Amino acid sequence: MINKNNPKLLLSIIIPCYNEEKTIKLILKKILKLININKQIIVVNDASTDKSLNLIKKFGSKIDTVINHKYNLGKGSCIKSAKKKVKGDIVLIQDADLEYNPKDYKKLINPIIKHRHQVVYGSRVLNKDRFDNLNNFTHSIRIFANYTLTLINNIINNQDLTDAHTCYKVFNIHVFKKIKLIENDFAFCPEVTTKISNLGYKIHEVPINYKGRNYSQGKKIKLKDGFKALFTLIKYRFFSN
Repeated sequence: MINKNNPKLLLSIIIPCYNEEKTIKLILKKILKLININKQIIVVNDASTDKSLNLIKKFGSKIDTVINHKYNLGKGSCIKSAKKKVKGDIVLIQDADLEYNPKDYKKLINPIIKHRHQVVYGSRVLNKDRFDNLNNFTHSIRIFANYTLTLINNIINNQDLTDAHTCYKVFNIHVFKKIKLIENDFAFCPEVTTKISNLGYKIHEVPINYKGRNYSQGKKIKLKDGFKALFTLIKYRFFSN
């Protein structure tokens, strides 16, 4: 992994967190257990009202940077705050829940380490059959919405993605720094994909593990976020940089 290819290479992991007291401890433990990766862990507590921040603080110096928002602003705001602290050669976005597995880091970062690609997305549906998707996404409506938004994204941005709204987005640091982020909420996803496309980069996908949760388990993205994603795609492709 990173140490084997280049001992000086550093992976910056950005973890937005809002009211994830049931999972934040476990996801951080999973990341810390990964060997042979030089890691910079940046956790952004987005004004959680539960015990998330206290649990994060218990890790002490094992976490490189903890940013605490006074107000809940959204996922995009967390990534914007963390961007100022990034020191790595590669940047990876990791949600604070357990839907995504850090064991997939190797396959996510290798295409960038080997200089084959500048941006890599982890696809929840690539090389999966429809029965896997039904089990993993928890609801068929979510599958349809993700498929539809990804299709529209591909048309607008001239990409060939299967999962445009995945959490696992990985960037070469030079590409990441080029992107001026504006959106504060889940619209970060269509914003960053569109701006990458506007810069002329093709996004490479690799299959990842995924186990979705439902709203009773803490799922936060809602129908209105889907409509905003569509608006955001159009906005940054045709009307703004």
